[in-house]
Amino acid sequence: MNHHDHLVADVLAWWAANGPDPEHGGILTCWDNTGARLVATDKYTWSQGRWAWLTARVARSEQLVGVDRDWYAEQAVCTARFVRDHALLPDGTTAFVTDRTGAEAGPHTSVYADLFAALGFAGVAQLRPDEDWGGRAEELLLRSAAAIEAGRFRSDPYPVPAGHRSFGLPMILVGVGEQVHRATRSVASADVVRDAAREIEEHHLDGDDVAEMPSATDGLLARHRTPGHVLEATWFLHHARDLIAGSPLAEPDRLARIARHALALGWDDEHGGLLRYVDRDGGPPTGARTADPYEALVVDTWDTKLWWPHAEALYATALLEPEHHARLHDYVFATFPEGNGREWTQIRDRAGSPLEKTVALPVKDPFHIARALLMLVELGGEA
Repeated sequence: MNHHDHLVADVLAWWAANGPDPEHGGILTCWDNTGARLVATDKYTWSQGRWAWLTARVARSEQLVGVDRDWYAEQAVCTARFVRDHALLPDGTTAFVTDRTGAEAGPHTSVYADLFAALGFAGVAQLRPDEDWGGRAEELLLRSAAAIEAGRFRSDPYPVPAGHRSFGLPMILVGVGEQVHRATRSVASADVVRDAAREIEEHHLDGDDVAEMPSATDGLLARHRTPGHVLEATWFLHHARDLIAGSPLAEPDRLARIARHALALGWDDEHGGLLRYVDRDGGPPTGARTADPYEALVVDTWDTKLWWPHAEALYATALLEPEHHARLHDYVFATFPEGNGREWTQIRDRAGSPLEKTVALPVKDPFHIARALLMLVELGGEA
């Protein structure tokens, strides 16, 4: 499948027709798994920030992609304004969710929402450098990094159990921090990226293996791995290698080995594709259990086949492990896309059949698929 045509004629076309809220701004993402039915009009800040970044990036790539730059730029700015005007709370954090109009904003429950708002602001800053979007992005980034460092944060929908570290936190600081730095060129944003990479190297990396939630104990959470997170992180680090010069994680060969290990652990030899969670030795997660809700999520959804690990793996393998790209590409495009003018059925069971189940936020994600396809086009990775 041609990445460019699938991006423009299917994925972006579906979201352009179904997502934007022209009355109130932002994007409507609470669609069912197939995209046939809008089930709610809540606006999760997490998704709003992602849409603002994506549409800004598409607008900046209009000559390569061949879309209406002004329309995508307006989407980016309007969505960023919705977040600024309705989701930013007096203490500088963001609401996890608002209603459609933004009049009712829920409490702050997730540093991830803060960081995706920062990502959206950073994207718009590259379209509107004369406005203060870059400053807003950096403020959210630095506040989030400080809260994580001090252990004073919430991370819904993935709360970090006591006694564990979370790979998702330094990973997202690298990814968002790198984008904030491209928009601002600030020393502080570069420092966030370097500190986060150091956290990964010191606390999560063992050879080529990356622990999702390391702990002094050897229970199920300490043993489980998230291959999609690792593959996403490898390309984050590759894009940030100028900011982390001197770190082993700035070396493409090392990142390729880490990606290769994640692919080997996560690949489903029976049905193909990447499993959501696996044990550090492969197969279903094992180890001593507790009553932690995140642990229950791991056990309940380990064998699902989700849109985001596969989208991230498409780009990561094209960038770092091209010899493994073809097998993954064949599986993804035989499994997820819904056809002409449509997006993907994003949540599937182990055998690849649609699964009507919430696995993180109750939304249809507008971000991972389009971002991966766009970067593949930018990379020149047509299939």
